[in-house]
Parts: sequence; structure tokens; C-alpha cells
Amino acid sequence: MSTLLEVPRPAATTAPPASPPVRERAGGAVLNVFTHGILLTWAAMVVLPLAWAVLSSLKTSDEVLADPWSLPSSPRWENFVNAWTTADIGRYFLNTTIVVAVGSALTLGMGALVAYVVARYTFRGNRAVYYLFVAGMTFPTFLAIVPLFFIARGLGLADSLLGLALIYSVYSLPFAVFFLTAYFRTLPTSLAEAAFIDGCGHWGTFLRIMLPVARPGLVSVGIFVVLGQWNQYLLPLILQSSPDKYVLTQGLANLAVSQGYAGDWSALFAGLTISILPVLVVYLSFQRQIQTGMVAGALK
Repeated sequence: MSTLLEVPRPAATTAPPASPPVRERAGGAVLNVFTHGILLTWAAMVVLPLAWAVLSSLKTSDEVLADPWSLPSSPRWENFVNAWTTADIGRYFLNTTIVVAVGSALTLGMGALVAYVVARYTFRGNRAVYYLFVAGMTFPTFLAIVPLFFIARGLGLADSLLGLALIYSVYSLPFAVFFLTAYFRTLPTSLAEAAFIDGCGHWGTFLRIMLPVARPGLVSVGIFVVLGQWNQYLLPLILQSSPDKYVLTQGLANLAVSQGYAGDWSALFAGLTISILPVLVVYLSFQRQIQTGMVAGALK
């Protein structure tokens, strides 16, 4: 009887993964250092002026003029009280809150409606409507200041908080439509089809199904709209003439001009800090939603 001898086979060897060339690794390291340097420089440009304004708001006017970069000898929290009452920052803050709240609500409401129709329905002139709003983003504000003033005065919207909010919403609408159109296109069509099968109409599908699903995009657009309207200066400068209708940017600019060389600089910096903190808190609170909305709106 013959037996078969099994010849042992050599064990299979796996080649180690090839390491990237030294030149590529060096180039990646240089690029990494370069990008981090740009980000750190940008962060310093944003954080340092903000920190300087906050520290100056806790000093006396003499300390601000004597050594602007020193720490306050003792925090002067009463500067915020003086700014809120004596410098009328409280009134300007309330006016700005009313205008931005109404303007942002109008912008998001009209922008969501237009963007949903453009993104989900096919009709003649669809692309023309979309590109018309896109073109509105490229139109400089200062080119329409003179005709806008006469139109607003003719319609009774000049020197009015409601009129200013309406004009804010019109200028913010192209950006909202542009962003939300891209976002609504990423939503699955099956959601709307299921709603129609269940007997939901067009308005019901939009309000009950699609609008809640588009919440991350709405939050992202809302933050940018609020930031733009809160920091707006040119439009209220032209349209608001009564001091009791001033918004924060007007009030701070008027306070700075009226200071001269013997003004209350601590109150000015306190008012500046008051105008910055609400926007900063809102942005930090919704930072994750902003990132989610931006990524979801960019991918399809």
C-alpha cells in the first residue's frame, strides 16, 4: 500500500503596506502646518478684538485712555448699567430685537415657501425664478439706497421699525432661497409621496412633513440671517432718522461720534459688549445645527 506524502506548502505571506514616499509625507506636513497657521491667525484676529472690548468695558474711561491693553484694576460692572440706561443702549437693543425678530421670521417664512416650490415642483420658468434670486445676492445694497429711500418714504415705511424689518427681509431673501433650495432637493421624495397617498394636500405636506424635516437647514439659514440683520448699519442709517427708532449699530455709532475727547468710553465699550454677546451666545448654542445644515445642504 502506497502512502501519499503531503508536501508542506509555504505559508502565505502578506506584503506590508507600502509607506508613502518621504517627499509626500513632508509635503503633507508642510501643508498641515500652513493650514493650521492660517486658522490660528484667523482665530487670533477674531478673539483678540473681542477680548479687548470685553476687558475695556470693565475699566474706567481713564484706564482705557491711559493703557488700553492693561487689565482692569477692579471690574466696573456698573458700566453696563450706565450703558443700558444713560446711553440708551437698552432702547436700541429692544428696537434691534424687534426688527431682527420680525425680519428673520419673514425671511424664513417666505424663503422656505419659495425654495420648496422651486426645488420640488416642475413648471415653466422654474430655473428663471431660481436664478433671479441668485442674481439678487450679487446686487450691492448701496446701489439701491436712493430709490429705496424714496419708495420707503412713499409707502410710509421710512422711520418705522416694521418698515425696516420688511426691508431687511427683502434683502435677506435671496440668500435664504439659494440655501434652502439646495437643502430641499436633498430631502427624499418618498416622504412627500407618502403624504399625498395618505390624503395630505400640498400645504399639509409642506407644513406637516417637509418643513419639520428641513429644520437643520432652517436653523442654519436663520443664524446667518440673524447675524446679517443684527449687524446691519447702512439700511437703518438711511431709513431711520428719529433717535428713538435707532437700532444698536446706529446707537453705538452715534454714541462714539458724540464722545469727542471727554466721553464715557467705558459705557461705549459696555454697549459694544452688550451688542456682541447675544449673537455670540446664539451662534455657540446652535453651532452643531449650523454644521449639520451646511453639510446636508451641500450634498445630494
